[in-house]
Amino acid sequence: MKNAYLAVRSAILWMASGIHFFVICTFLVCLAIFIDPRKNDWPQRAFFRNILRVAGVKFEVQRAPNFDPKRTSIFICNHVNIFDPFVIYSAIPQFVRGFELESHFKVPAYGWMMGRFGNIPVPDAPSRTGLEEMSRRTKAAIDSGISLIAFAEGSRTRDGHVGPFRKGVFGLAQKFGTAIVPMSIVGSFEFFRTGHWMLHPGKITVILHDTIETENIGRDEVDALRERVHAIVSAPIEEQMRLREESGKTD
Repeated sequence: MKNAYLAVRSAILWMASGIHFFVICTFLVCLAIFIDPRKNDWPQRAFFRNILRVAGVKFEVQRAPNFDPKRTSIFICNHVNIFDPFVIYSAIPQFVRGFELESHFKVPAYGWMMGRFGNIPVPDAPSRTGLEEMSRRTKAAIDSGISLIAFAEGSRTRDGHVGPFRKGVFGLAQKFGTAIVPMSIVGSFEFFRTGHWMLHPGKITVILHDTIETENIGRDEVDALRERVHAIVSAPIEEQMRLREESGKTD
């Protein structure tokens, strides 16, 4: 009976979310023709937050004491599912754009939107020219006060754990002396798992950890920085998984 309820509930929520997404997304694309999205943030932010509401998500943001909400930074978080962009935009209290695979920019309509919105292409097959262009665009965004979000794992989790982080974004942060904000998305895996379609009632908590300075970090310390950020991001996620497993054993 419970599974039947969840199936019906999920179908209704997917339908409502899909209609909301396509209607509002079409409006934002049309609006972007006339107004630079980087100068018109509030309708995008309202849209992303509403997607979570329509999908039935309870949402909470926790900020660490030394998180600087006004500092242009690179936010690094775990990658869970297709709702991540909506979660991120709802949680970060400043204008933010992301790194996107270069091939995505070639998708009709969607690719134009990504380019127009100011996302940064990441080469599918790394090349010197492609990486140099990505580095140039990253610096330009940061210099203009645009914070960036990176999924350092490079792919969505299939088991709820945070996978190893790739080195690239940490090298860019070190190169430009850009602050890093570790960011943990907790509870999203329990809400919706990649490869499945059921939406489970639940709460997503986003933790914005203390801002980490990189100005005095040398190139030989990038790997240590990557491991440090991975440990910070994964800690609350692993703790929730541990508590859930223990709860399952006692039930």
